Amino acid sequence: MSLRLLLVSDTHVPKRARTLPEQVWAAVAEADVVFHAGDWVTAELLDEFERRSRRLIGVWGNNDGGDVRQRLPETASVTLDGVRFSMIHETGPAKGREDRCEALFPDADVVVFGHSHIPWDTTSGCGLRLLNPGSPTDRRRQPVCTYMTAAVGDGRLLDVELVEVSRA
Repeated sequence: MSLRLLLVSDTHVPKRARTLPEQVWAAVAEADVVFHAGDWVTAELLDEFERRSRRLIGVWGNNDGGDVRQRLPETASVTLDGVRFSMIHETGPAKGREDRCEALFPDADVVVFGHSHIPWDTTSGCGLRLLNPGSPTDRRRQPVCTYMTAAVGDGRLLDVELVEVSRA
């Protein structure tokens, strides 16, 4: 039996969007574990994620104020079915990202991050998987808003998928 994961970041509610799209809330409801890699903007959105998630793992981002930072760490680590996850909002420039993350998170199998609003899925030379789900509310220079789904089972990360947020 695998655990269903939702990876989201940079929701920026209510600054970039008044509310989170219903498609994302439906994905929250389907997930066994929700990862949010920061830039919530308000504690009210954090409250709503806590109410709606079976299990929530979150970190604060650069646009989060003291009310969010008091409740969440800058980095988080968790092991799910033998897969070691670490999460941080910002990892710095794309160039050298894999090496920096290997140094910052030497015990991780997967690093979830945000900040750029640019989806990212790479594996470092040492086998560290780096995942950025983009943003479900602020596409910036991307063609669409996004989040990611995945699963863990039998000690492996499975079925990583970048999901487009419909404009409907």
